[in-house]
Amino acid sequence: MALDAEIARRLFTVDEYHRMGEAGILGEDERVELIDGEIVEMAPIGTRHIGCVINATRLFITRLGDRAVISPQNPVVILPRSEPQPDLVLLRPGAVSYSHKRPASEDVLLAVEVADTTVRFDRLVKARLYARAAIPEFWLCLVADGAIEVYREPRPEGYASMTRYGGDQPVSPLAFPDVSFVVSDFFA
Repeated sequence: MALDAEIARRLFTVDEYHRMGEAGILGEDERVELIDGEIVEMAPIGTRHIGCVINATRLFITRLGDRAVISPQNPVVILPRSEPQPDLVLLRPGAVSYSHKRPASEDVLLAVEVADTTVRFDRLVKARLYARAAIPEFWLCLVADGAIEVYREPRPEGYASMTRYGGDQPVSPLAFPDVSFVVSDFFA
């Protein structure tokens, strides 16, 4: 039996997580996220990671305009026990402003994670979380490789499809097949 299976854990809901923040148990500037009921510390952000997030944000804003709401480094509610903070998400423009409701998994067209030191966690944990939440597409930007892994066809056990793009290859979001990006522009 795995040692992990012997340890009882107290898992938190999204509401409990928010109440911890409101009560000051979790500091406003604390870099944590709620993943499958557990509060997880986020890795420090390096220079290449920052550059990729800035490049991706600029690219999506300039190419998509008002066709999607671009939300960098903000939480997404995945009920009942997760609130990850992807590096960037493309959200459906909605009738209700996101200043009046937190973005939820059903609002997400594309989730993007930038990975430098967290590749394994993003592939094994975040990708499965996003797939279980039926987020139609997930991009994993691999800083060290200058490549993007594109995950599609969400299933309860994970994404059914993964394609890797690199260099000067074009890549297009599933929601916007008429808009393409050159992979190297994300890492320039």
